[in-house]
Amino acid sequence: MARIKVLLVDDHTIVRDSIAIMLAQFDDIQIVGSLSSGEELISKMRDLNPDVIIMDIHMKGMTGIEATRWVKERNNKVKVILLSMEVKKELVSAGIQSGIDGYLPKDVQKSTLIEAIRVVSKGEKYFNEAITSLVFEDFYSREVSARQTKQHLELTNLSKREMEVLQLVASGKSDKEVADQLFISTKTVNTHKMHILDKLGLKNTAELVKYAIKNELIEF
Repeated sequence: MARIKVLLVDDHTIVRDSIAIMLAQFDDIQIVGSLSSGEELISKMRDLNPDVIIMDIHMKGMTGIEATRWVKERNNKVKVILLSMEVKKELVSAGIQSGIDGYLPKDVQKSTLIEAIRVVSKGEKYFNEAITSLVFEDFYSREVSARQTKQHLELTNLSKREMEVLQLVASGKSDKEVADQLFISTKTVNTHKMHILDKLGLKNTAELVKYAIKNELIEF
């Protein structure tokens, strides 16, 4: 069985030594190098030819995220797992954008790190539960923000009168009732309705009602 060639990059010698001792217990893993900086990684990666790089984020000089980007631009087959004392949304996001294959806090169990190495070596991604939750929360917040922005842009395209018509129609009032309440003709109500449907990308009054309820424009 071909062993997984692992390269350690961390500016703390004791951290690298501890990980190396731990990984040496496993027959399917081979430590091919132990480096102290991203700059050293750049100069020696080709000679060491690792399958998986386990790297700290915060190092003197080049960060782990910057080093990951450099690695991935030159050889995307090399897998990178970032280790960090910090589990922050902005760090995880930056790491994902740079192309990382895994992200783990430094206090993870030995079994988790071994599993991560084996998983990413097969071409899969590995994030523990805490990281996955953080990524999901970030994705969800961005999706909510995008929907709110879209909704805001759609509604700002409506005139004040069109918004009034929308709310009255969605509340179940007939065209005549809307016309009487707004002191306009039923023909004008119909014209407003057509404009509203067109601006919101809706097909009929039923979809208009659903839109109004979904976006909390009326009480239901």
